[in-house]
Amino acid sequence: MRSPGAVPLLSSLTGPERTAVTIDGAELTRRELLRRATATAAGLRDSGVRRVAVHAAPTPETVIALVGCLLSGTTAVPVPPDAGASELAHVLSDAEPDGWLGSVPPDPGGLPVRPVAADADPLALPEPDPAGPALILYTSGTTGPPKGVVLSGAALAAGIDALTEAWQWTADDTLVHGLPLFHVHGLVLGLFGPLRIGSPLVHTGRPTPEAYASTAGTLYFGVPTVWSRIVAQPDLARRLAKARLLVSGSAPLPTQTFHRLAELTGAPPVERYGMSETLITISTRADGERRPGWVGLPLPGVRTRLRDDAGRELPHDGETIGSLEVAGPMIFDGYLGRPDATAAAITDDGYVRTGDAAVIDAAGFHKIVGRESTDLIKSGGYRIGAGEIESCLREHPAVADVAVIGVPDDDLGQRIVAYVVGDGDPGELINHVGSRLARHKRPREVRFVPELPRNALGKVQKHLLA
Repeated sequence: MRSPGAVPLLSSLTGPERTAVTIDGAELTRRELLRRATATAAGLRDSGVRRVAVHAAPTPETVIALVGCLLSGTTAVPVPPDAGASELAHVLSDAEPDGWLGSVPPDPGGLPVRPVAADADPLALPEPDPAGPALILYTSGTTGPPKGVVLSGAALAAGIDALTEAWQWTADDTLVHGLPLFHVHGLVLGLFGPLRIGSPLVHTGRPTPEAYASTAGTLYFGVPTVWSRIVAQPDLARRLAKARLLVSGSAPLPTQTFHRLAELTGAPPVERYGMSETLITISTRADGERRPGWVGLPLPGVRTRLRDDAGRELPHDGETIGSLEVAGPMIFDGYLGRPDATAAAITDDGYVRTGDAAVIDAAGFHKIVGRESTDLIKSGGYRIGAGEIESCLREHPAVADVAVIGVPDDDLGQRIVAYVVGDGDPGELINHVGSRLARHKRPREVRFVPELPRNALGKVQKHLLA
């Protein structure tokens, strides 16, 4: 894997003329993107702007703004286009940007607005310090107000390069996705990735089955909700059979969706694991085993370990559940203005405490059991992963969707409760799990709900169930 400092982060923009990004139905060639982004970058540098908010709607203006920030060394703070008033106020007060770059939300919070540059002659700009802060991404805030995750240019480059090797991603690929441009999946992997590698990007606006099926590509990125909707329309799913890789992330891919996607397209999807604080650290390989429910092996340069509650390292036997910690060149620099939270997240020897429970087998394959706070259930002296129970319940024809949590119990410590979208007999569903998994893993209660609360990336917000 090349050194992140050896190649400018967006070096492909100076390559042969071709379409770099197609977004919102408009094409940006390498030349146009380079010209407009360098002119924007020059304006940022000349004015001494250190940090800007970017209204991250999927438009050419957003792409130019984000690339301009990278070229100038200005820190970009991507803001969800659908951010509510309180969320927007928190991000602006916490990040304290000098203003907006590009388009703005209906209420820009009183901050000045700087437009992106029109087409101009390309400018030669010095390469920004790769150790400087390139992005501040805000976490989903499931356990409190969102925290600003500070990522350097070097971390972005290292994360992309590791995936380049694992996925055999080249400039001959065409990436297709419709994911948000304010998270790791859609922004770092889905925009900066192809701009570093040199592969064209087609952003579909929204990740609908129709949009994916009608767009020719070799790589497709999606979250589990996207893939579940695609396999629900077999004729559209079959049109992805010519793709080289179908990549799923941001939440666990249901086993039945994995198998159905493989059946309809001829190849099982690639699953990977990451978070805002670490980018992607674990993935299945383009030329390796793809095992449903498992996210694969550490990427080049990544180290992982499992620890118990006392900090002792646990065996890699494929069964023992522990706290997953990861280290590598793509991890974040810390939480903005939160040294206490940063110290709690990063160990003295440089590992990030992910907050996820996992198992690792003897071959190094990783399986994410779930968030320790909501998916690791301690019941009757057992450590139980909610994900295993959810996968089992999804195999029952009466279950359309499910989330499993542990709720306080005076006798067991926690008892297992399944929230099910669907119908059927609760006793039958409990017995379904009891007959396939260990008896202590069966739900003690089944509650039917019309839908599960999810965030923008399709992750179930279990704290709202509890």
